[in-house]
Amino acid sequence: MFLITTETIKGREIGEVLGLVRGNTIRARHMGRDIMAGLRNIVGGEIKEYTRMLSQARNQAVERMVKEAEELGADAVIGMRFTTSQTMSGAAEILAYGTAVKLA
Repeated sequence: MFLITTETIKGREIGEVLGLVRGNTIRARHMGRDIMAGLRNIVGGEIKEYTRMLSQARNQAVERMVKEAEELGADAVIGMRFTTSQTMSGAAEILAYGTAVKLA
């Protein structure tokens, strides 16, 4: 499965556009992470607990998007993007989306 942010794949021809595919997850903050984040906010530096949490959320969103593309019989997802939104105080959605295609 090709995952690409561009609208074309160099050296490959798109045979059929299958449509929009997406995968998402919603993650909430955790009290333990908030305490460590608060301490790092005082002294400065990367908040590694949140970095890991968001990385895991992005990976899960991509896995769900790929699964949806595979169910359509896609060979690739083009124009792939990420977006985030706050769903409630302390919780955010990570959304991965793109266009599922079959290659010629």
